[in-house]
Amino acid sequence: MKAGIVGAGIVGRLLAYRLIQKGWNVSLWDSETLESQATCSFVAAGMLSPLSEIETAEVKVFEMGLRAMELWKSLMSELSPIYYQTRGSLFVAHAQEVEELTRTRERFEYKLNAGHLLQQVSPAQLAELEPGLAHWTQNALFLPHEGHLDNREVMKVLAQSLLAEGVEWHAGINVEHLSAGNLTAVGQTWHYDQVFDCRGLGAQGDWPSLRGVRGELIHVQAPDVQFTRPIRLVHPRYRIYIVPRPENVYVIGASQIESQDLSPISVRTTLELLSAAYSVHPGFAEARILGTYVQCRPAFPDNLPRFAPSKGLVRVNGLYRHGYLLAPTVVNNVVAWLEGKTLTDPELLVKEGCL
Repeated sequence: MKAGIVGAGIVGRLLAYRLIQKGWNVSLWDSETLESQATCSFVAAGMLSPLSEIETAEVKVFEMGLRAMELWKSLMSELSPIYYQTRGSLFVAHAQEVEELTRTRERFEYKLNAGHLLQQVSPAQLAELEPGLAHWTQNALFLPHEGHLDNREVMKVLAQSLLAEGVEWHAGINVEHLSAGNLTAVGQTWHYDQVFDCRGLGAQGDWPSLRGVRGELIHVQAPDVQFTRPIRLVHPRYRIYIVPRPENVYVIGASQIESQDLSPISVRTTLELLSAAYSVHPGFAEARILGTYVQCRPAFPDNLPRFAPSKGLVRVNGLYRHGYLLAPTVVNNVVAWLEGKTLTDPELLVKEGCL
């Protein structure tokens, strides 16, 4: 069976990886070059946080995310070494915001009755758990069933694996049109048993309800900071997250703007993110800014992913801010449909005529 996958983000690459394992002959098409970092899958924090996301997301995200945690564990054992941690995550708040931390816990318990999935820790317990926060004087919330990974390493290793397996990679080529079993690019039509549309916002013309949500990130190197797990700073207006990477590199982010604007990061966001990071640990004062990044995530009105399968053409989209968390689960549903098996998440299914 021949597959033409359009879009080489995390969903496209994971789908290609799974189909190769199933014996498919795969071609991957993407408008970006192999070296490009101008995609949502590169501009991401790589958090695997099913419970943390439920504070503002649907319960379905939590359910799918828990299954994805096991899928990522399996994937990490198959792929070459990638920075991947399952040490949980922490919610912290300054003294003036401790009530907001209490409300955060109440939201978790209201949505999921999830008291058994998180722990309130004292400053002394926090210092033992995360020595980099030994100076913190407030209680915190510990979510032990979460993880994080280096999304850029994942993308790189998946590309290497796919190319080694003989995937025909058409990089830097814009696909002009796709339909059941066919795609058109560079003035030619290519034929496949199944075409998969994983273009993200590139598919807006075919999926009108899709919208872009802007996200902004800053990468810094902070030798004086030693965090081992994602830290989320609770605030009534935003949630700042600080996600560790190897060599004392940290991804700092929070912003979520209903806009498809891809212009550079704003001064306001830069000030908020860096000031918040410094307020969590003074070691960020001497951090070096490695880069600022902006991308727009594809999302549907309810912020849940969808896939629309039909003979010859399957559309997959709308992973919003949960791309790395949910990608393995979404791909599993697509593969189950191809094999005529029962879907674990039938709610994601959309008929082609109802896009």
